[in-house]
Amino acid sequence: MNKVALATCAHPDDIEFVTSGTLMLLNKLGWEIHYMTLSNGSCGSTTLNAEEIGAKRVGESKKACEYAGFIHHDPITVDLEIFYQDDQIRKVCSVIREVKPAIILTTSPQDYMEDHMNACRLTVTAAFAKAMPNYKSIPEVEACEWPLAIYHACPQGLCDMLGNPVIPDFGINVDSVINNKVIMMRNHESQYKFLEETQGKSDYIDQMKEQCEDMAKVFGKCQYAEGFRKHFYLGFGPEDFDPLKDALKDFVVEK
Repeated sequence: MNKVALATCAHPDDIEFVTSGTLMLLNKLGWEIHYMTLSNGSCGSTTLNAEEIGAKRVGESKKACEYAGFIHHDPITVDLEIFYQDDQIRKVCSVIREVKPAIILTTSPQDYMEDHMNACRLTVTAAFAKAMPNYKSIPEVEACEWPLAIYHACPQGLCDMLGNPVIPDFGINVDSVINNKVIMMRNHESQYKFLEETQGKSDYIDQMKEQCEDMAKVFGKCQYAEGFRKHFYLGFGPEDFDPLKDALKDFVVEK
């Protein structure tokens, strides 16, 4: 098994919000961590133009990755243009074939925002196509078969777009790395004022910690947790292949 994990989300700081604690725990155990946001965050400002804020937010992501020891992959599109379409699937597939992760952490299939859900769909299809030689990635990377497992993080707010709760299968205790999650998020300084202006989030770091607290309450065994649901195995690896739980068995919390 490749001790490699790939996280894919829609926007800069999404990975920090929902999966970074789990990624840091894996990294501490010797796993190589790859970080990819599909868009560059180009709509994340009310004062800078799209090119300026996009460059700034990618730079913030790179700083967060440098702090955590993750490998950064460049975005493939801009905000609100993450679409379930051929060229974007092929670009994500190229990264997956290149790094050959045993674990993929991605967004929830149900979420409050289309960008998030489309990032999930793109990732799942790209991973499914990893071993298909007639499916040419962009840029082209040779198809190859290896076992991987996909895990869906819980959405921000822990609800779908209709307000229905999204309940995780299990959680990862991130008590020991919650302060590291905070430091990663502080690298995304451009978002403090923007989220306050547009979404009423006066301190989105507090929002992140509150969500981790709410997730922990589902299990009642720690103070902070990140929750996940495992994608159906068919087409990705053996039915009993569960590398995230196996690797982080000392941190897994369940009902």
